[in-house]
Parts: sequence; structure tokens; C-alpha cells
Amino acid sequence: MELTQAAQAVLEPLGFEVLELTVSGRGKRTVLLRIDRLDRQPVAMADVELASRVFGLELDRLDPFDSPFKLEVESPGPQRPLLTAEHFRRFQGLAAKVQITGETFKGVIGNVSDEAVTFAIGTAQRTVALRDIDQARLAEWPETHR
Repeated sequence: MELTQAAQAVLEPLGFEVLELTVSGRGKRTVLLRIDRLDRQPVAMADVELASRVFGLELDRLDPFDSPFKLEVESPGPQRPLLTAEHFRRFQGLAAKVQITGETFKGVIGNVSDEAVTFAIGTAQRTVALRDIDQARLAEWPETHR
């Protein structure tokens, strides 16, 4: 089982969305897990502690590495990944940094459908199919929690 799927399997029933999971380093690896709450409430320290404990136990059970590892669990923070149409809808009106094949641009999130997102880039607009977005992250943080 892939680690992201393993994290989703144990954390979604507890009310968490797995936004990102990366593994870095050689020898002692670092597993970085970014979570959000499915109910859209702010991620609290107790949430991070619970997710860390539960996913840490799952990693111990799966034993995916030949060497020791360090697990870091975080809330999404100011460079929040945008993965789904719902993520883009949630942050409409805010700037995002978007990577598509061979290009990176920054634009304000406008119209969002289930298939595409329109960005305002200066006075121009650009619509990009969700399937064509390699990576997108918020480029600013909202003044109030969304």
C-alpha cells in the first residue's frame, strides 16, 4: 500500500484530509504529512498530535523503511496545496501559484467548475483544466479562516 493511501485510510475516519505526504532524506528519512480537517475548522495542536500518533502507529505496522524515520505532521500553513475543485472554491478570491507543464504563473482564483479553474492574471483571465494542473498552492493566506 502506498503511504498516502495508508494515511488516508487511518486519518479520514477521524475527520482529517490528507493534503500532502512526502518522504525525504537518506539514512534517517523524514516523513512530512500535511493535514486539514474535513469539517473546515482550524487544525489545532490536539489534531496534529492525534494524527501523528495514529499515523505513526500505522507506519510502525507497515514498516516501510529499512532505517529509522522521523514523522512530522503539520497543518497546511500559508502555502496550502490546492488539489480539488472544492479546494479552489474554498479559496476563491485569493492568489495561487500554479504549475502546469513547463510553466508557472500566479493568479487570483476566480470561477471554479468541477473541471476547470479561471485565474485573473493582471487584467487577463486564464482558464486551466484541473487535470492539467501539476501543482497549485495558495500564494497568500486569508485574513479569516475558510
